[in-house]
Amino acid sequence: MQLVLGVDGGGTGCRAAVADLSGRVLGRGEAGAANIASEPDGAADNIRLAIERALGQAGGTVSQIRRAVLGLAGANLPGAPERLAETLPYPQVDIVTDAITAARGALGDRDGILAAIGTGSVFAVQRGGMIRQYGGYGFLLGDEGSGASLGRALLSRALRAHDGVVPMTPLLTQVLDDIGGTGRIVAFAFTARPADFAAFAPQVTDSTDPAALAIRAEAEGEVARMLDTLQAGTGLPVVFLGGLGPHYARRFQSRWPILPALGTGLDGALHLAGQGM
Repeated sequence: MQLVLGVDGGGTGCRAAVADLSGRVLGRGEAGAANIASEPDGAADNIRLAIERALGQAGGTVSQIRRAVLGLAGANLPGAPERLAETLPYPQVDIVTDAITAARGALGDRDGILAAIGTGSVFAVQRGGMIRQYGGYGFLLGDEGSGASLGRALLSRALRAHDGVVPMTPLLTQVLDDIGGTGRIVAFAFTARPADFAAFAPQVTDSTDPAALAIRAEAEGEVARMLDTLQAGTGLPVVFLGGLGPHYARRFQSRWPILPALGTGLDGALHLAGQGM
């Protein structure tokens, strides 16, 4: 029996599924984080472990896999997909970003836009079965509207309020008091990862403080500009994913058609593998 393999891997975990050529899922497996840019060796180990578990559940072998599609965080780093592919024993393997597989899973065969906004953010457009990613350049260079960006904006605004550049508000006072002053904020920023900044995002999204409203308005403007550009006047439906997806879906529900996701990134990887991409 011939099989297809799909993998969905990101910074928090890796999921694999094996299906027959009709698309019937026979086995699933999970393992740890699989960002092939930030931790390539650990990611490769976890990817292989998730695949091994999926094959074990399916009662299949590596030699039965006809095609594999892996949607992975970090796959947009030059050279990273090629290095991983050299370690995988499949005759046909395609390694793409997890945004590509998430878009296919969320949209199926429909034309539309994926907006995945959580700790980071990434966007993708599907037209006529072709998918193109936009953004996804990471915390330092992108992540528009993301939780990490909201948290960074809050801390930055607290510092500027301390300097008298913007008005001090109750929320900014609380942030300065909770962290322990401007020096502690600066020290925090030297070592903080995107997820650490994102931990402050609920103080922005759940607040009516003037500072929170200003930060949200700026973030929503960035997301809206991105989606307007991707729409190109076509009125495509939008699927919002990620922890902040529901927030933006509510904000933009009267602006564009908003649809629920049809499936997951793992579904998308299997779909692409079955289609031969």
